[in-house]
Amino acid sequence: MALFMDSHAIDGGVKASDVAQAHLADLQTQDRYGVRYLRYWVDEGAGRIFCLVDAPDAEAAIRVHREAHGLVADSIHRVVEGF
Repeated sequence: MALFMDSHAIDGGVKASDVAQAHLADLQTQDRYGVRYLRYWVDEGAGRIFCLVDAPDAEAAIRVHREAHGLVADSIHRVVEGF
């Protein structure tokens, strides 16, 4: 497993409550792909969402978002936790 940070850009902004619902859908879907969505951050006005995910690979993380709610990230990067 590896850590990945993905980034979404939503034109016109985004509501934190909508992101919370999408995150719940991720949690309901993630086990099928051996993925764990750990945290997310939202900038409502800028329409930016960032998700931290523990996954076997980036494609598994992408599959969860696609199946759960269709909001596929604009980018995804492997990251190492800082100390």
